[in-house]
Amino acid sequence: MIRPVSLLLAGIAILLGGIPPAHAIDVKLSMEEAKKALEEGRLPMEKALEKDEKTSQEAVKKIVQQASVKTRVGADPEKDPCGASVVLRTKRYRLEAFGRQEAMESKKKQQDVRMPDEYIKKVVDMPNLEVEVQLCGDDEYFAEGAKIAFQQGGKNIEPVDVSQADRGRKNEGDGPAYRSRFTARFAYDTFDPNAKTKVFVIFPDGKMTEIDADFSKVK
Repeated sequence: MIRPVSLLLAGIAILLGGIPPAHAIDVKLSMEEAKKALEEGRLPMEKALEKDEKTSQEAVKKIVQQASVKTRVGADPEKDPCGASVVLRTKRYRLEAFGRQEAMESKKKQQDVRMPDEYIKKVVDMPNLEVEVQLCGDDEYFAEGAKIAFQQGGKNIEPVDVSQADRGRKNEGDGPAYRSRFTARFAYDTFDPNAKTKVFVIFPDGKMTEIDADFSKVK
């Protein structure tokens, strides 16, 4: 029996408020494509959850850690923990995340749990791309007031809105003392989803971080 449950819907509500061959960022998805994306997120998680407890925990952790690899631009956190990077929460990114949640809820409830079509449609119809910026600085409020913009072929694209940056968390190891993040949303109809792009993060003191991105390699 397939039915939605309250925990799945709660997770969906939060996320809606998170490497294959090259593709442009998918702005338009059919319901069939959306459900395929859900399955691509669900199936690996189902396999991970079938293992013994210790192996399962390790496999699930790895899947979650790798979830943003396909849509991350900028520094690789494993190689450069304090390098600036951006995670593009595309429609496929969100749908695959929901697919993993389906698998976890199904395991917990011992029955198939699936995202209702009405929620899938909400993701398909989302007008904005959410971008999560991750970076490091020397004090816990270093990212407060930071701004972000895309540049494509000399055209500057401003976000629809920008969230308040998280208070910096202590950073272990060498380099800047704190790490923080903030999110911004860009309207899909304001940028080219298949273009080479520069992502600029501008701080109140005038300092700027530049990240090169190729949207043609993101889904």
